[in-house]
Amino acid sequence: MNAAIVERSVEVRLAPGPCPIIQSRRLTLRPHRIGDADAIAASLADFKVARMLSRVPQPYHRDDAIDWLVRQTSGLMPDWSLAVTTGDDVHIGVVGMELRRDGWHLGYWLNRYYWDHGYMTEATGAVLERFFRRMPDAVVHSGAFADNLASLNVQRKLGFRIVDAGEVFSTARNRMAPHIETMLEAGDLVRPQAC
Repeated sequence: MNAAIVERSVEVRLAPGPCPIIQSRRLTLRPHRIGDADAIAASLADFKVARMLSRVPQPYHRDDAIDWLVRQTSGLMPDWSLAVTTGDDVHIGVVGMELRRDGWHLGYWLNRYYWDHGYMTEATGAVLERFFRRMPDAVVHSGAFADNLASLNVQRKLGFRIVDAGEVFSTARNRMAPHIETMLEAGDLVRPQAC
């Protein structure tokens, strides 16, 4: 009797390890806590912030923040979701590295009252630097709605290049919106002088 040997190919995806604490010049990026719910809800209830994100509903409530935080703090996902904080440890935004079917994706947002201070360029630059130290062969995808020039400028300063354009559904806007897709490899990362 012959036994058939069945070979299965197993795709091995390396993960960058646990979500770190990252200190930049002006910011501390740390793993989220359930206690961040009120600050997240206040930031994402602002339509000027939520309209630039694809998956944030409007109105946005504290319960929405709790639901999201439970997943992020579970420790079951390979993703990094870092709270952006200033010296007083108040949550002012998020930088996330999310593993999707087609690879790693960078996403981020910042409370509107902290815009135009270079915080997001500093925060995303610090996260990408740490991520690429752990995952030097990874390719990071990102993008932004076409009317989000500030976000596209952050990506441009960090070395992302535009690779595609299309439309993505915006939950907050409740419609499709033009979207620019970007990509970054480790060797192309640029650390801005301000960081």
